[in-house]
Amino acid sequence: MRIVKLDEASKKNILTDLLKRSPNNYGSYNDSVNEILNNVKENGDKAVFEYTAKFDKADINADNIVVTKEEIEEAYNFLENSELVDVIRKAIKNIREYHEKQRQYSWFDSKPDGTILGQKVTALEKVGVYVPGGKAAYPSSVLMNIIPAKVAGVDRIYMVTPPGKDGKVNPGTLVAANEAGVDVIYKVGGAQAIAALAFGTESIPKVDKIVGPGNIYVALAKKAVFGYVSIDSVAGPSEILVLADETSNPRYVAADLLSQAEHDELASAILVTTSMDLAKKVSEYTDMFVSKLSRKAILEKSLDNFGYILVVDTLDEAISVANDIASEHLEIVTKNPFDVMTKIRNAGAIFLGEYSSEPLGDYFAGPNHVLPTNGTAKFFSPLSVDDFVKKSSIISYSRQALEPISEDIQKFAKAEGLTAHANSIRVRFDENDEI
Repeated sequence: MRIVKLDEASKKNILTDLLKRSPNNYGSYNDSVNEILNNVKENGDKAVFEYTAKFDKADINADNIVVTKEEIEEAYNFLENSELVDVIRKAIKNIREYHEKQRQYSWFDSKPDGTILGQKVTALEKVGVYVPGGKAAYPSSVLMNIIPAKVAGVDRIYMVTPPGKDGKVNPGTLVAANEAGVDVIYKVGGAQAIAALAFGTESIPKVDKIVGPGNIYVALAKKAVFGYVSIDSVAGPSEILVLADETSNPRYVAADLLSQAEHDELASAILVTTSMDLAKKVSEYTDMFVSKLSRKAILEKSLDNFGYILVVDTLDEAISVANDIASEHLEIVTKNPFDVMTKIRNAGAIFLGEYSSEPLGDYFAGPNHVLPTNGTAKFFSPLSVDDFVKKSSIISYSRQALEPISEDIQKFAKAEGLTAHANSIRVRFDENDEI
């Protein structure tokens, strides 16, 4: 990995380089995505089936678009001699327990004069979950998207995922979805799946919100349908930043950087450290690991494009860099990681200590692994139960409570030139109207 002694100029260049990975910079795909969205909006199932045949080479129609109970049973039988089902169930327990702590409840506050104020928390009715297919199947993403929706109390959860050429869905994906509690699974992927969930077709109902990761076409489609439905975020490529000092284990650090770099060629892996000695050792270990790992070609391109070892003079400077980059995953492996954590303002998920490696969060610990990318951790949060509920304000006043403030409300309304607003209050206490 390249080693850079960081200064203001190099930091600016690196931040600019990282932002090139944002879906906001892929305008060349917009026309293709919009064509798909409009076609599905106008032609429904017909367009969905045609795109599935074109892109996935699968013969999907109204009779086989829904995954059947028999297909789910077949998936369990396929994994019968695998330990994956037991692992999925253990992970579900941790994920559910973590997200249950996020639940919010309606509240009401009443006063003796008859004033009642409050907040009503209501789960969304219908949610669509996108799950990638094709070469990569991620049962863990299935769990991370469905379980918080279930905990929130969503009525109906519909999952879409691209089928293989044989018209089947990855067994691990099906088992994970069934264990997590999905209601219906549809064999459709890509921008056409997002369009179907956003607008509805003869086979697929329109939902209130779409969540889940996908390729650039999926990301741009989600961005385009925002407003017709809600979305979780427009996710970019995966990323990790490790903040380390001279006390950290270079072998562990190198392994953790590569755990994200292997996702795809656009993934980012960055070490920020105060130790040049550590930087050199980590670079050596990454080269050694890359030569032995199965996704060598992807790792090499990822590191060449967006891999950096940044050396700074002080820990405070390292913390500042981490806050500027606002990484999706941030590992802190320093002498006092909890102390450093208190100074971190921007990160999707924070991993503390040398035994809290990023894959722990991806699969098993419980916190959600659907995280803000491309610097959006400065203003976005991980996927949570909050994403699957909405809140309504509750206001109830008695005559006794309203009368003392009625004149104040009328003055405010008249100051804004809204006399009908003022009149709405006035008529309740002034009977001298002529008809």
